[in-house]
Amino acid sequence: MEELEIKKWNYGKYSSTNYGSHTQAIQIGKLTLYFSYDTVVAFRHPDMGMVVCENVFSTTTGKHLNWLEPDKKKRVKYDEFKKKLNEILEKHNLKVR
Repeated sequence: MEELEIKKWNYGKYSSTNYGSHTQAIQIGKLTLYFSYDTVVAFRHPDMGMVVCENVFSTTTGKHLNWLEPDKKKRVKYDEFKKKLNEILEKHNLKVR
């Protein structure tokens, strides 16, 4: 059985630690999931690189997305993002609720 290293950290540029829990990244082996609040809004994996969702959420999540990928033209449409996310999660036998 493959041993996976798991790490968790906050991304972004909040000036106060009170907001850090809103922008968390979790790395499981080679897969990194980026959360805005409780929603996965981006992920990175060697098979797909960095994949960032378009902002269909809120102004605050938009700020989080800007930290992850400032070029909005590189962001993926929401339906395509969900498809790619599910594909990579299934590959690793993972599920986001």
